[in-house]
Amino acid sequence: MAKPIPRPRIGSRRNGRIGSRKSGRRIPKGIIHIQAGFNNTIVTVTDIRGRVISWSSAGTCGFRGPRRGTPFAAETASKHAIRKLVDRGIQRAEVRVKGPGLGREAAVRAIGVSGIKFMSIKDLTPIPHNGCRPPKKRRI
Repeated sequence: MAKPIPRPRIGSRRNGRIGSRKSGRRIPKGIIHIQAGFNNTIVTVTDIRGRVISWSSAGTCGFRGPRRGTPFAAETASKHAIRKLVDRGIQRAEVRVKGPGLGREAAVRAIGVSGIKFMSIKDLTPIPHNGCRPPKKRRI
């Protein structure tokens, strides 16, 4: 006798289907992570729990080569990442900036112009406490 085939539940983790809940969420507050390197700027927007809502980078906005590290590319990337947030109704955001790149201030400025109010701006750039071990002395 054959076993009956179990019917997959909608929204179960097993079949990987979440449903339409993801697009309908209203988010009043969020966290905007800006990672500004010398070669690229990555902007990620999450909710308070850390779930990613949208992201963008200078590379995905069409900038290639050395132009990816420019402030204009960082500004374009942050505008592109914030475009989804306006539909979700976000009003306030906490901004976390990491890295030494040129696009730090430009990305923060673009967020301010978009109408989102800052709750705080934090600099999370890692600072080495004595750094890496230097290479051994050269012998000639």
